Amino acid sequence: MIDPMAFRAQFPVLDRLAYLNAGTEGPLPAAAVHAVRERIDLEAGQGRCGRPYFDSLVELAGKLRAGYGSILGCDPSEIALTGSTTDGVNTVISGLDLKPGDEILTSDEEHPGLLAPLGRARLRNRVSIRVVPFVELPGEVKSSTRLVACSHVSWVGGKVMDVAALVATGRPVLLDAAQAIGAISVDVHSLGVDFYAASGQKWLCGPEGSGCLYVRPERLSDLVVPWPGYGSLADPHNPLEFEPAEGVSRLDHGFPGGMRSVWALASLGVFSEAGWDWVHERAATLAEMLARRLGERGIEVAPRDRSTLVSWKSPDAEADVARLASEGFVVRSIPDAGLVRASPGAWSSEEELEALVRAAVT
Repeated sequence: MIDPMAFRAQFPVLDRLAYLNAGTEGPLPAAAVHAVRERIDLEAGQGRCGRPYFDSLVELAGKLRAGYGSILGCDPSEIALTGSTTDGVNTVISGLDLKPGDEILTSDEEHPGLLAPLGRARLRNRVSIRVVPFVELPGEVKSSTRLVACSHVSWVGGKVMDVAALVATGRPVLLDAAQAIGAISVDVHSLGVDFYAASGQKWLCGPEGSGCLYVRPERLSDLVVPWPGYGSLADPHNPLEFEPAEGVSRLDHGFPGGMRSVWALASLGVFSEAGWDWVHERAATLAEMLARRLGERGIEVAPRDRSTLVSWKSPDAEADVARLASEGFVVRSIPDAGLVRASPGAWSSEEELEALVRAAVT
């Protein structure tokens, strides 16, 4: 039986703040702090050169790839290591052979990190970008749709996409998983999606500049390597021949840094030890409680599903975020939607959420 307060105690920031913004950056567990300090000491004392050093980096990257794969329900060979969700989106959009007139379908609740790559494709490849309401997306897929690119969980208020309906259309699907990985249970094989781009610094509490991209094996040949490098090659001794490495690792972004890997692995270890089923269930239950309590106090909560995001209407969201920050609550605004958003995690407590409700109605 997991003790919620013992789990919470592993995140030092919670000693002084009601940290409710993992949808932007997750709280840092003490285990990750320790791992990074140890790694800095190791690299400072032993240097960063020689075959053993580089072999250790590759080994750490392999462990991290396996860690992401275990969360997503896929083989490590189906995972590329990236620096963000947007890196993964760019890898897919830049890697596909898009033609003038191709249509990419997306929703009206997408983050700029997804929309910017689509905007570039519209300018460079002269593709058509069609934007439709989030909940209507599956019904808007046409035979001319080359790709559906949207969020698994909407960053605006926590609605969850009907992925089964999208996949049933037979069109390739790219999901932005920034608000899904680590927040809700995910099995990419069961979902049936083609591409799944995720961040490491949000619900996985890893470092900035971390993330992953799942590519369904049957789709790997559809992608050119957008930014090839040493790790993209089957044989680094013949780079001009450019024979791609086996598996999705050919799409890795740069050479894997040791500090990024040990931090991400330490954070994943905290969640694995608690058990991902417990982590997901507790976070979703707390978010549901927060949404219900806000509604009971007369606050208009944005439409949501069983996720870890809760947003509510505010006449001045920026001012409310600043006021709540002065009272020790870390939340954020969704400016264009006039919403304040809280991101409860398994580390949150019922008491701080009740306190947030009281502060929100002040």
